[in-house]
Amino acid sequence: MKLAIIGTGYVGLVTGTCFADSGNDVVCMDIDREKIDALRKGAVPLYEPGLKELIHKNHREGRLGFTTDIGKAVRGSKIIFIAVGTPPDRNGATDLRGIKAVARDIGRHMNEYKIVVTKSTVPVGTSDLIRTIVSRETDIRFDIASNPEFLKEGAAIDDFMKPDRVVIGVDSEKTGEVLRSLYEPFTRTGNPIIVTDIRSSEMIKYAANAMLATKISFINEFANLCTVMGADIDDVRKGIGYDNRIGHLFLFPGVGYGGSCFPKDVKSIIHDAGRHGYAMELLSAVDRVNDNQKALMPAVIKRHFNGRLRGRRLAVWGLAFKPKTDDIREAPSIVIINALLKAGAGIIAHDPEAMRNIKAVFGRKIGYADDMYGALKNVDGLVLVTEWNEYRKPDLDRMARLMKGRVVFDGRNIFDRRQLLDVGFQYYGIGRRTG
Repeated sequence: MKLAIIGTGYVGLVTGTCFADSGNDVVCMDIDREKIDALRKGAVPLYEPGLKELIHKNHREGRLGFTTDIGKAVRGSKIIFIAVGTPPDRNGATDLRGIKAVARDIGRHMNEYKIVVTKSTVPVGTSDLIRTIVSRETDIRFDIASNPEFLKEGAAIDDFMKPDRVVIGVDSEKTGEVLRSLYEPFTRTGNPIIVTDIRSSEMIKYAANAMLATKISFINEFANLCTVMGADIDDVRKGIGYDNRIGHLFLFPGVGYGGSCFPKDVKSIIHDAGRHGYAMELLSAVDRVNDNQKALMPAVIKRHFNGRLRGRRLAVWGLAFKPKTDDIREAPSIVIINALLKAGAGIIAHDPEAMRNIKAVFGRKIGYADDMYGALKNVDGLVLVTEWNEYRKPDLDRMARLMKGRVVFDGRNIFDRRQLLDVGFQYYGIGRRTG
């Protein structure tokens, strides 16, 4: 099939590349000429394991192209996926200006029947809005569909190639059949393609992210309770995780969730529910718990140093909002570093992939280390924020030699507390015993 992907952000690039790899002719369109020129030359603007190699392969073999010409992309395709950004505004509402602009351009360049598919995460009812906008610009018949993405940053290629489910929202049987055939190469092992009405499809995306965000805030709240009451969250999460109605996934306490999806989508559904006169009490609490969780680690650090952080030098390991990505959107590291800077501490930071992005935020306000151990020289303590694999089993003796102050603030509970104590470190985790 001939496909156009409008938007070359995280979702658009992964979607277009994976569809090309299954034999489709795909053109990815973006208004950012610098980005498109870079992609044509083989430079990939984001880090995602396996994506760069897959882009190079399919571009070289002629199935994947890049353009800034939306007219060319629309006219040359049968199916158009909208994958532009939908950031939140200051009130938590979803900014749909990009969606509306793309819908107008699609209508203006429509030359024959098309299927227009919303891949971006959008409020319920947005597909109806897209239909209305496109219809104002053309008399040519087209169909609308919703196809939410469920990609985990750091595992997006596998998630797309081997999805646990595909959700398609349509209002015509024919459209459903076309999109089902497009996804069949990825569901040969029997995982379902779920075909729903369009509004239910849009809601499924929000409900999925809201459920996962709820699990994270739930376990974080119990971790904080464990600290108060002398229990250990590691034992608690294991004890409840073996209940198959609950499961172990997303039951890892830490410094809060971040990224481009959970914070934005939770706020968006709360806002949209309010517009319809319904208060999302549980999700509002989930959102508050997450904001509070990001502020927890700075408070622990300040208590350890008796409120005297001015002149202290702290290492921060992990800047991306999660491992295997360079994405720092809504990253807890930003909140933590800002709080420590405000208290007068100096920061030396390291991350395997997110250094360039974090430099755009902090510039010369903090220091940067080329490797994880380089960040530890003469510091008064280490703050672990993102659980990259290379941080999980550090050389503790080397750490002890490099660090001036032997204290570790483990924001993801990845270290063996007993091993750290045995070599003379003080240890603070999330909901874990310190002694």
